[in-house]
Amino acid sequence: MKVLKFGGTSVGSPERMKKLLDIVDVSQRQIVVLSAVSGTTNSLVEISQAYLVGDKPKAATLIAALKNKYEVFITELFASEQYLAQGKEVIDYHFNLLSGFANDLFTNIEDKVILAQGELLSTTLYHVYLKDIGVPSVLLPALDFMKIDEDNEPVVDYITSHLTPLLDKHPDNNLFITQGYICRNSFGEIDNLRRGGSDYTASLIGAGIRSEEVQIWTDIDGMHNNDPRIVKGTQPIAQLSFDEAAELAYFGAKILHPQSVFPAQKYKIPVRLLNTMDPQAQGTLITIESEKNKIKSIAAKDDITAIRVQSSRMLLAYGFLRRIFEVFERYKTSIDMITTSEVAVSLTIDDTRYLKEIEAELNTFGTVEIETHQTIICVVGDFGTDKHGYAARVLEAVKHIPLRMISYGGSEHNLSLLLKTDEKTEALRSLHSRLF
Repeated sequence: MKVLKFGGTSVGSPERMKKLLDIVDVSQRQIVVLSAVSGTTNSLVEISQAYLVGDKPKAATLIAALKNKYEVFITELFASEQYLAQGKEVIDYHFNLLSGFANDLFTNIEDKVILAQGELLSTTLYHVYLKDIGVPSVLLPALDFMKIDEDNEPVVDYITSHLTPLLDKHPDNNLFITQGYICRNSFGEIDNLRRGGSDYTASLIGAGIRSEEVQIWTDIDGMHNNDPRIVKGTQPIAQLSFDEAAELAYFGAKILHPQSVFPAQKYKIPVRLLNTMDPQAQGTLITIESEKNKIKSIAAKDDITAIRVQSSRMLLAYGFLRRIFEVFERYKTSIDMITTSEVAVSLTIDDTRYLKEIEAELNTFGTVEIETHQTIICVVGDFGTDKHGYAARVLEAVKHIPLRMISYGGSEHNLSLLLKTDEKTEALRSLHSRLF
């Protein structure tokens, strides 16, 4: 059984939603995971923010505008009056729910409910559309089997035990539709896997049912060897290992949710990245295998903040780094890169919500310097300890660009550079020219 995930652009218009059947083979048993229609989640975020600040008139205006888009959407989606009426009922139900929050105390719980409506809308409308054209399908509510624990980590065993019986109820059906992104938390409340989480949903379902393959369908033909928005002549990568794909996704390759490879990797389920707009394109296959003796790709992650702590107390001291890391742990702030010397440590973060508090605590250790508007450039390939020359090629390509940090040796798949964001474009183009 395969799991196919389609992103917001793939269902972004009635025409594109209809064309999914050019890709989905209804003769084979498969689960189709859908994101919200493109633009919907952003609108829902605005609606929720309006409620959070108590601006009910603004929320009402935003709800009306979004509802109008969906009313136009269904007139182009459905061919018959019967199913157009059903589509209208679906829209009325979800938008009445959104409007009803004006009468209640609005908290983070209600915020999560609002954000879930995009996927609930897209999947229900697609299910009704399939009825309209006579294609049998089963709508599987993700809230019945997708769960995260108290640490916000998905529970694969729970997915297996709750999803398998739902599939077994319909042995004669091949096509199952479900929502990406949304789930329930440990309290049973509606929650989500954070933005981009539909990829994660597909991988978790694949792991949960031990599927033969997970396919992520987007609007680009696989993961490229550089950012095509900045660098000309990029090429899709035919094959990546799970570790390589995870590095690229984390450090800026937008095509894939950073965490989505790990469930598939654990159960050795191949993940294929494909292009909805060009279904015949080869795309990228992600497996446990890695091509050796090769640099694969370059990715960049912006909005990075560099923090340097210098103290003579570090010299020959034990436990110093642990105490520094505990500061970041207290504020639940993850660290991307780290380099050390005998008397200083430099590290980077991308979450600056608690930067002032972190800085205040770090000042008790020594001198603290903070630099913003930084970018991490990640070069992924075969950087094993028995290899030579690859790191030199990378550094040679950027020798004319000031580097703030270099991270090498922590992974056999990654060499990372920190530089000013103003230098990013030049660095990406120079690396591409020299490496590919």
